[in-house]
Amino acid sequence: MVPKTNFLVLVLSLVLLLQEAVSVDYGSALTKSLLYFEAQRSGKLPSNQRVTWRGDSALNDGSDARIDLVGGYYDAGDNVKFGFPQAFTVTMLSWGVIDFGSKLSAKNELNNALAAIKWGTDYFIKAHPQANVLYAQVGDGDADHKCWERPEDMTTPRTTFKIDEKNPGSDLAGETAAAFAAASMAFRKSDPGYSSKLLDHAKQLFDFANNHQGTYQSSIPQAHFYSSSGFQDELAWAAAWLFRATNDKTYSNYLNDADTTGGPRTIFSWDDKYAGAQILIGKLVWEGKAPNDGFLGGFKDDGEQFICNLLQKGDNNAKLTNAGALWWDSFNNLQYTTSALFLILSYADSLSSAKATLDCIFDDVPPNDLVSFARSQVDYILGKNPKGMSYMVGFGSNFPKKVHHRGASIVSIKQDKTPVTCQGGFDVWFNSQSPNPNVLEGAIVGGPDQSDNYDDSRTNFQQAEPATTNSGPIVGVLARLA
Repeated sequence: MVPKTNFLVLVLSLVLLLQEAVSVDYGSALTKSLLYFEAQRSGKLPSNQRVTWRGDSALNDGSDARIDLVGGYYDAGDNVKFGFPQAFTVTMLSWGVIDFGSKLSAKNELNNALAAIKWGTDYFIKAHPQANVLYAQVGDGDADHKCWERPEDMTTPRTTFKIDEKNPGSDLAGETAAAFAAASMAFRKSDPGYSSKLLDHAKQLFDFANNHQGTYQSSIPQAHFYSSSGFQDELAWAAAWLFRATNDKTYSNYLNDADTTGGPRTIFSWDDKYAGAQILIGKLVWEGKAPNDGFLGGFKDDGEQFICNLLQKGDNNAKLTNAGALWWDSFNNLQYTTSALFLILSYADSLSSAKATLDCIFDDVPPNDLVSFARSQVDYILGKNPKGMSYMVGFGSNFPKKVHHRGASIVSIKQDKTPVTCQGGFDVWFNSQSPNPNVLEGAIVGGPDQSDNYDDSRTNFQQAEPATTNSGPIVGVLARLA
């Protein structure tokens, strides 16, 4: 007869094992991650819009400059269209289609992913009316943040801001060139004509960025919410994408003649693109499309060091939370996690195809270990963490209910057309202790702190605000794992 205490221990162990064995439904998370982009849409919504609590908004954008700038995406929980993070989002969505298109297709999500990209690129085409002119932003972030209004009936200024030859922005133009180049590859099979158009815009913007150099916030002070730390990374990133899209050695020569490879980075984000450029070039080396020497080889080596450090197998390892999740910052940490995981999985597939391993300082790491590490990090995001909370809104039963997001936190205009005033939105909706009336399905919030704690509060924008930059990379990550 088994002693009672031993029996209880056995049962508890079995329960724990069963919990570990429960697989995460990456396919469902993938579907929701793409729904999120429909909730972020600005402009005239299409007839097949699936997020039905949203309505048309900002239909006069660009009118102050006598140009049509209707469309595009709101960046996060506010109602401003910031071109810099939006372009990074589109680049990462496009990279997901390029690398994991067959997996997206297998889950019947390829068309939704392409639609998400096209909503961005259609806007960027409007925003790039001349070779050396690019509209950077619609809306004033300072004015917008003083109000809590849903986008459908917002009253805040819709001022437009642009860069041109006299007021350059190599970072913004470079990132938008990368977005156009990557998107041209995403649409190459399904819409060759559109793909060619996107590539033309990419080439023009790269030349603009390179020939008229400067940071875009120096030309547009109102862009301070997404200030750039420099533009050399965007020039490298754009050149790498144009080389991948065209195989034109003009762009590989540009990279070989660069002043720097960026060195081993500690982060990959909407502001710092070096790690992305390094991994992209590394993939081209493994595919035999670029030589493993000179600056191109240096880009590859630096990118591999970045991944080694993420895996805790380098000489400057990334920080972790107490429970082992990647950690960078108390303000929207998960944006850095999703971007890093994308690079890990994309590079793992290149290593696997080349029958190679990742050469880290203390170990040779096989591709499967990269995938396992990324999977464990995604599982943490989706609920396998000390809080038992999914940091993807609408996924599972326990997820953030008071997301810092104007549209989601205010009653849908479809349900109540009574105008929500600038201050009234704060009084009635922002300060409410009730869950948001609209579930922002698929959104990735900023996430927990380094002690794995999360405060589900609308006032806690550092943790509770989602952004398109969080979700752009997660689409490809989930497609790879689904």
